[in-house]
Amino acid sequence: MKTQVGIIGAGPAGLMLSHLLHLEGIESVIFENRTREEIEGTIRAGVLEQGTVDLLNVTGVGERMMREGHLHHGIELQFNGIRHRVNMHELTEGKSIMVYPQHEVIKDLVAARLEAGAEIYFSVSDVSLHDVDSDSPKIRFKHDGGEQELTCDFIAGCDGFHGPSRKMIPESIREEKQQIYPFGWLGILAETPIANPELIYSNHDRGFALISTRTPEIQRHYIQVDPNDDINNWSDDRIWTELKARVETDGWKLPDGPIIQKNIVSMRSFVCEPMQYGRLFIAGDAAHIVPPTGAKGLNLAMSDVQVLKRGIVTFYETGSQDMLSRYSEIALRRIWKAQRFSWWMTTMLHRNFNHSSFERSIQLSELEYVTSSRAALTSLSENYIGLPLEWESPKSLLV
Repeated sequence: MKTQVGIIGAGPAGLMLSHLLHLEGIESVIFENRTREEIEGTIRAGVLEQGTVDLLNVTGVGERMMREGHLHHGIELQFNGIRHRVNMHELTEGKSIMVYPQHEVIKDLVAARLEAGAEIYFSVSDVSLHDVDSDSPKIRFKHDGGEQELTCDFIAGCDGFHGPSRKMIPESIREEKQQIYPFGWLGILAETPIANPELIYSNHDRGFALISTRTPEIQRHYIQVDPNDDINNWSDDRIWTELKARVETDGWKLPDGPIIQKNIVSMRSFVCEPMQYGRLFIAGDAAHIVPPTGAKGLNLAMSDVQVLKRGIVTFYETGSQDMLSRYSEIALRRIWKAQRFSWWMTTMLHRNFNHSSFERSIQLSELEYVTSSRAALTSLSENYIGLPLEWESPKSLLV
């Protein structure tokens, strides 16, 4: 087998990269170790930045998102029992976010790729990368019981944190930077009406809580717990009691109902530098992980592949590898700004029970400042809505 770009992973990064390359007339083959049903049925969060919404629309895969997604013009921050609305639409001159789950984005992209005749190999195993530092890298894999090999010009490793791609970057040049947070999120899917028109981020003495939306009939909510806790310790009644204690106010009550799914996830920040070696380029969760508080995971994957796509297109149009050689440099500028914002949101909103009373007071003072300063609200909004890609080194605003 031979193609121009071999893509490992059929998540948002791999599927969007394949779609973007197809629109430029560049062939690709996608390998995924799960079934189509698994990738389309794994429920993940989905807050889409304005840039991601624009990308899906301009490339022809945003129709269902615009029809079924929930357009939000702001969020609400709650602390000391009081709500503060952040009008992001006004503060960013008309930009918004879209609440549309990641697995729905995946469904739309898979459908578009298959309709265009793309080669997607689901349920592959034993994927390995070879000769990535040569002009003809190879991907070997097993599919339907047989061993196969693909030769290509470039490999895009979009295979998540546990995939084989990142490990192909030699340890001598690979630096992995990580921050582990002492917080876990207990997330639920519940059959209830929409609780609030916009997301509620609540800092409470008992811990953080987030009220979100999935569909008119099913909602997604989270509470901060010990990351090592056992989900079996949390009955439905206990979850609703805790959620209500953290988010309800005198004038607002949280509707409850049957919980159809619940789990606990830990939180961390992770970045691999560089994101390339030879003809191998990694993107999405293979290169970076962000805590979910900043809603950046899928959005960073989308910005990664836009940079990578431009480099690949430039190579085939001109023969120049200059843009490809700068892939890590360009992508990491946006990644680190998103990491900073996600870290800031996480530490500002979660209750760290190891903090002193002084540190707790500083945290609440930070929230008071953010919600009372237009400059601080604008900064929060710009980052939440999504910073632009910087193709060239940013010029300092300092004079």
